[in-house]
Parts: sequence; structure tokens; C-alpha cells
Amino acid sequence: MPDSVQPYDVIVVGGGVNGAGVARDAAGRGARVLLLEAGDLAEGTSSKSTKLIHGGLRYLEHYEFRLVREALKEREILWGIAPHIIRPLRFVLPHRPGLRPRWLLRLGLFLYDHIGGRKKLPATRSVDLRRHTTGGPLQPQYVHGFEYSDGWADDARLVALNARDAADRGARVRTRTRAEMLRCEDGLWVVDARDDQGHQYRFSGRSVVNAAGPAVLDLLKRADAEPDHQMRLVRGSHIVVRKVFEHDYAYFFQLPDGRIFFAIPYERDFTLIGTTDQDHEGPASEAKASDEEIAYLCEGASLYFREPITPADVVWTYSGVRPLIEDGSGRPEAATRGYRIDLDMAEGAPLLTIYGGKITSYRHVAEDAVDELADHIPALSGKHWTAKAPLPGGDFPTDGAAALKAEYKLAYPFLTAATVDRIVKAYGTDARRWLGDATGWDALGGEIAHGLSVAELRWMAMREWVRTTDDALWRRSKLGLHFTPAETERLAGYVERFAAEARQADAEFFGDTLNH
Repeated sequence: MPDSVQPYDVIVVGGGVNGAGVARDAAGRGARVLLLEAGDLAEGTSSKSTKLIHGGLRYLEHYEFRLVREALKEREILWGIAPHIIRPLRFVLPHRPGLRPRWLLRLGLFLYDHIGGRKKLPATRSVDLRRHTTGGPLQPQYVHGFEYSDGWADDARLVALNARDAADRGARVRTRTRAEMLRCEDGLWVVDARDDQGHQYRFSGRSVVNAAGPAVLDLLKRADAEPDHQMRLVRGSHIVVRKVFEHDYAYFFQLPDGRIFFAIPYERDFTLIGTTDQDHEGPASEAKASDEEIAYLCEGASLYFREPITPADVVWTYSGVRPLIEDGSGRPEAATRGYRIDLDMAEGAPLLTIYGGKITSYRHVAEDAVDELADHIPALSGKHWTAKAPLPGGDFPTDGAAALKAEYKLAYPFLTAATVDRIVKAYGTDARRWLGDATGWDALGGEIAHGLSVAELRWMAMREWVRTTDDALWRRSKLGLHFTPAETERLAGYVERFAAEARQADAEFFGDTLNH
């Protein structure tokens, strides 16, 4: 390692929601931070959730009251700092005779309303599905139900915006750079890494945070460290179908086997249905929805909706592998969604490992992790700050999205209502930075397809680490649901050009750590 290279205070390995959250928190406290991600940001579990910011109503059945309380407190905090990518959602839970009794559902929802410090979100109420708008798409035997509040999030953009904020506060972010070996030398961690272009790097840091998600145990092996917990990998699969209902409510459904699943309005024209809980074997990157899981979700939805849903109706599927702490639970859906943070010292250099967790709790997990490190890394001694500082583009009130859309429609009349809606939900106030004073598509470099401009794509590459078409179409957006193969091929040419430009900028900064 060249003497001129100053060690980082914190090297975070893993660019999912926990890793990006730790990088943001640590950078904001004044630490020198490096974030390494082997693939794209949120390429794994953090882009494949059910996309809910929620306490987890079903976890009450497993007596995880602390987990639910903590997540419910985070729900309104996250809405406050990211009102563009997080929004409230009302759920309807129809009562199905023969399953959980109505009094038990009402008791659970009463606890849900009161143990987490709910302030802005409306409370639970009983509904008559014969008169409520959500009853129309349901089969007529569903008469009674409950309406309650939770939140929805663009999970992949939540990760990208945490990484962006970390970088704006001085962190260095390297995607597609795998940490291959970690070792301690002279009281510092030395990390040997390789990027997707074959270049090798060596970084040094005063501490390492293992936020590798499903690969957390594998990273410990590369650091020659022993795990404090065993992990259980559980696959959650989802299906997307054409819009099943017209209203803006979501559904919480119970199944005869005791499991639950959701049906959620998705990307204007679709309905998202999920999730399953299956123990997963093999690499997390190879997870995919099995034919059995797809059939299971279709059959479950068909128990409730008037119009049956079949595998032929499925336009897209995705599967994420949840890294859960092995707690001896028999059924995968009963395994804890809680987290553990363990700190090991190697020659005086901290190695902090995050086990488990859920997307709703990521900010709190990151805060706890940085607090643990602060006892050993003086640069982390700053105060807590992430609960009030908005994520990029989120500096507007929680009820301000409509006003922001109206502003954009007036300033950029060439944009369709659907495109304005997507832009506000993705970028919030930050869209002004790449829209500028454009008066037409030409000023934005032209429209590639479906409201995606060249200017927006360049922003994705230079500010959000987009390097492939999948990064742009499936993680920074969900435009992949609309793009044809020909449109994707056209997009690829632009992505290649902007990715090369972004890589050159990276090379200019990281060149002094390159092992030739």
C-alpha cells in the first residue's frame, strides 16, 4: 500500500440497505468511509422485498413485540426523511371464516396502532366490504374486514439514495468491486479487492463493517473470522400481474395454511403479489420463483379475487433471499426478522458484523452499528443525525408530493402526467437538477422510451452508479416492465457510454490504490 494513501476510518462491505445506511451515518458523523459492493447497489435482497415500510403485523403472533415496536417507530421517521420514495398505504384485511377470529384480528390491530408511537398515520377501522370500495374486486363471501395503515417504499432507490447521501458527505462508493480477502496488519484492516474490469485494489481501514447480507458468513471466512451466529436463508418470491383492481388500497390476505400475503398497487398498471417463505439452498444470486411458488401465489389470490389469477397472467417475478438468524424455528415464516450486531477485535482493529434485519429497521440498525464502532473510532463520535436529515430529493413535507407534481407539470408541460408522477416518486426535488430549464425533449438529449430521457440516464450513471441496463430498468426504476427488447437495446448504447465516463472518473480517484 503506498504511504500516501490515508486509511479509511470505516470500510463497509455490502451495498444493500444496511451497508448503505451505515456508510451514510458514518460519513455524516465526519468519518472517512469507503463502501464496497460486489455487484450493483441493492442488487440482492434489498431490491427484492415486498417493498413495505411496516412493523410486521404477523410478527405479533410470534411475540416479537420489541421488533414490531421498533419498526413502527421507524415507519414515520423514514416517511419524514424520504416522502418521495416512501408513502403511506392503507391496507384492507378481509376476515376469512374458519381462520383467525375477528376478535383476534381486532386485538392485533389495536396493539399495532398503539405500541409504536403512531402520530400521522390514520388508525384502524372496521369496514363493511359490501359497501367499501375494496370489496368490489373480492368474492362476495367476504363481508367483514379491517382497514389499517402501513407504508410503501421503493426499496432499491432507498439504498441508492442512502449511498448518494453518503457520497455527498464524503464517502467513497465503489460498486462492482468484490472484497476478496481481508486481513489485519499493524492494527489496520487491509482489504484486497477486484472490480468487474479485472483491476485489483488494496484498501486499508481502521475498521470493517460486514453488511454482506446473505453472504455475511462467506465474508467472515475471507476475513479468517468465526461467526457469532448461524444464518438461515429464506427465499421470498413475488409475482407481478396486470392491474387487478383500480383503487389505491392494498390487501392483506390470510391463507388456510396459516401464512399471509399481500396484493399491492404497483407501478400504476400492475399488481404486486407476495411473498412466499421457502428455505433456500445455493447462492442467493441464483434465487428465482419456482413454478410451485408462482402457482401457490396465484391460487392464494384466486381464493379472494372474483377474477381468478393464473400463472399465464404473470408478467414478471422476482425472488429475494432473506438472511435470517437461525433461531430453531420450524417453519421459515416463523424465523425471527430481528437483527444482531457483533463486534470482534483483531489486533485492535474492529470487525463489526450485521446479522439479519429488515428494510424498515435499516436506519436504526445503522445507527446502532456506528455507535458500537464509535468507542473504537474517534471520528465517529458525532451525534445522531439521520432521523431528521432528508435523503436526497426528500426535502419537502410529507403532504407535499401533489404540490411538487403540479410545479413540474407547469414547468415542464412536455412531460406526461405518468412521467411526472414517476419522476417525483423517484427523485423528489432533485429532479430539478437534471431537468434544469428544459422546454422540450431535445433539451434533455431526447426521449429514449417511456419518459426516460438521455439527461435522466446520465444522472443515473454519474450520480447513482448505473452501469448496466438492468441497473437502470429494474433497480433505479421499474421501467423494465414497459421497455421492449428493441428499446432496451437502444438504451444499452447510452448506458455503455455513460458507464465508461463514470468509470473513468472512478479511476482518476482510485488510481493510487490500484495494484498493477
